[in-house]
Amino acid sequence: GKIFTVASAPIENGTVIIRDGKIAAVGAQVETPKDAQVIDATGLQIYPGLFDPITQMGLREIGAVSATVDTTETGNYNPDVVAATAISPSSEHIPVTRAAGITEVLAVPASGGMDSFGSTGVIGGQASAIHLAGWTIEDMQLKKSAAMVINWPEISTKTFDFATFTRKEKPYTEAKQEYDKQVNELTDWMERARHYAQAMGHGGPADYARDLKLEALAPVVRGQLPVLVFADRAREIRNAVEFCDRQKLKMILAGGLEAYKVKDLLRAKNIPVVLRPVLTEPLDEDDAYDRLLTQPAELSKSGVKFSFGSFDNSFARRLGQNAANAVAYGLPYDEALKAVTLYPAQIFGLAEEVGTLENGKIANLVVTNGDPLELTTDVKYLFIRGQLTSLDNRQKRLFEKYEARPKP
Repeated sequence: GKIFTVASAPIENGTVIIRDGKIAAVGAQVETPKDAQVIDATGLQIYPGLFDPITQMGLREIGAVSATVDTTETGNYNPDVVAATAISPSSEHIPVTRAAGITEVLAVPASGGMDSFGSTGVIGGQASAIHLAGWTIEDMQLKKSAAMVINWPEISTKTFDFATFTRKEKPYTEAKQEYDKQVNELTDWMERARHYAQAMGHGGPADYARDLKLEALAPVVRGQLPVLVFADRAREIRNAVEFCDRQKLKMILAGGLEAYKVKDLLRAKNIPVVLRPVLTEPLDEDDAYDRLLTQPAELSKSGVKFSFGSFDNSFARRLGQNAANAVAYGLPYDEALKAVTLYPAQIFGLAEEVGTLENGKIANLVVTNGDPLELTTDVKYLFIRGQLTSLDNRQKRLFEKYEARPKP
């Protein structure tokens, strides 16, 4: 088939050889082994599997049924929480999502989203990168700890009372005091983690009292684990960048509805962004209707690396179409494709394993009858870790059931 490696120019009438879960060869002059199982992709196209970097995959099943939701823990500071330990491999969202050509995602605790409610905390825990196939989390795991989640505090003078379904106002001074308190607490956590990390490096465990929360933050303050900071307003983003700069943390911005306002700062500090879906409603009433649709092109032109994320489960399958909508508003197509394949892999330190079709990488790929960013394109074959993976899912079964219903 026609191969879009994302790493180089497309290959007409090319062949991909998969062996032991890895890509063994890619090219136009590749000889097919005699004992190979052959899939003829004539007239079809081959792409790397898409990568959704912010979901609650396996952590949330039915939002209205609390027993099926495990996205957050009690308390505001939970750095020791790891998403992988709570992921349900049998989630119905997984086959629905992979049928859209998505082969790997980040399951992100305390990440909010369209189908998420309730408190998210300040330090939400550790996001885990997973393949969308496997009987157990050990089968699915790509990277157990890919980033530490921080929900940056807001200075909010408006609150919503769910008991009365009314909005309430609070004085700015009160809101600022609450904000300062949370930032000071977050600073204290980082300082204590830094001292704890120093203690871990000297002497034995008997020389200090073990603290699992501080132990989990040690890779963060050492710069080994990035922080995935959720912030949307320009003021919040600037404050978060200043904090991470001061604490010497490796920052990834999540959300970024007003990232365009601070694009020069993000480029200067080399901070990548995981953008919310482009069809999200603009923040302010007087924002242009297409403000979020044009933002990806603006960031790309400014040299800010970004990827697209679904931020939920319900619409994770529409990841490709978010990129396509951005193309319609000025984003170069090649950049859009990279923003759902290569760039999320680079942002989370997984580019050596996934994101492109190259020798030695994990064989996560899709075979389609067209552009994977287009709504009308069908995924014909999907491989995860080199295994041909079923495209069957609940939505397809429901469609077939009611399509075959007796006609009056």
